[in-house]
Amino acid sequence: MNNEKIAVVALSGGLDSSVTALLLKQEGYKVIGLTGKMFNSPVAETIIQNAQKVADNLGIEHYVYDASKTFKKEVMDNFLECYRSGKTPNPCILCNKFIKWGELFDFAINELHADIFATGHYANIVEKDGIYKVYPANDEHKDQLYFLYRLGQNVLSKTRFPLSKYKKSEVRAIAEKYNLPSKSSKESQDICFIHKPMTTKKYLLEHLSSKKGDFIELETDRKLGEHDGHFQYTIGQRKGIGIAHPHPLYVLGIDSEKNIVYVGREELSHKRTVTANDINFSFALEETEFDAMVKIRYNMPAQKARLKIIDGTIYAEFYEDVNSVTAGQSLVIYDETEGFLIGGGTITA
Repeated sequence: MNNEKIAVVALSGGLDSSVTALLLKQEGYKVIGLTGKMFNSPVAETIIQNAQKVADNLGIEHYVYDASKTFKKEVMDNFLECYRSGKTPNPCILCNKFIKWGELFDFAINELHADIFATGHYANIVEKDGIYKVYPANDEHKDQLYFLYRLGQNVLSKTRFPLSKYKKSEVRAIAEKYNLPSKSSKESQDICFIHKPMTTKKYLLEHLSSKKGDFIELETDRKLGEHDGHFQYTIGQRKGIGIAHPHPLYVLGIDSEKNIVYVGREELSHKRTVTANDINFSFALEETEFDAMVKIRYNMPAQKARLKIIDGTIYAEFYEDVNSVTAGQSLVIYDETEGFLIGGGTITA
């Protein structure tokens, strides 16, 4: 391979991005590490230091890009606004859109003159007839397609996922074999800007005003108790309600304006139809009505649904009931036979 080919790797200093950089270097690329500074805190400085250690170990250039202003606006502020309005956000999806394949991607291509931009995601990009599609990785336990549905053809054509053919255990074994600084690093936490001992609940209470509201039983419209703010709850939640009742109670609905949390039996959350807006497709669709496999949250098996796309809205009718449909989460669409990513949108109802 021509050594002048440049691969810029989104380098967090963790296991996956470190091995990604190593593998591309072994392929003959000139590898450059690029670390996004998402927020101003000791944790952010530690991430940068860890990434620098990996870069030094591999003998590659390393750049730090300050994305904190955009990250705060598009990810952190959105996170709070979603909870304030009774929704449950997907911050990782927004980070991928605005930061990794937004500012970092643009900096890599335009300023560092990258031929490819690579990350440690477990997914596989396949090009056929000039169309780039994202397929599941070999490690079925690390399928990250759900978080990538906002990526379009422009970025997919220049993106590589070198870990696509590896299982997580194999990636760790590579890190140990080459004695990478990240060989013993743990899995990254779900919400990168909420650091232990801080919890999501404490973070929300700190940023959103606590205000007494009612728990209302959906079936009877009867008040069952009080809470300190609807934003502490999400659809489908069972733990933390704290109400004695003859049967288990689940959060079924949230009225943010009235500060009401509706609760009831889990089966009342079952439904067949889901709508989503703010939609994006990985490639141009030939049809606006078709069957596909769909997820309405990351940690669920995809289920078959009939989809209609009308005026920028996805209407999904599932063949079997789904439960705990949550506004603010993402409805993500996969090809029924080959499993590649088609697109998705933000759930409204």
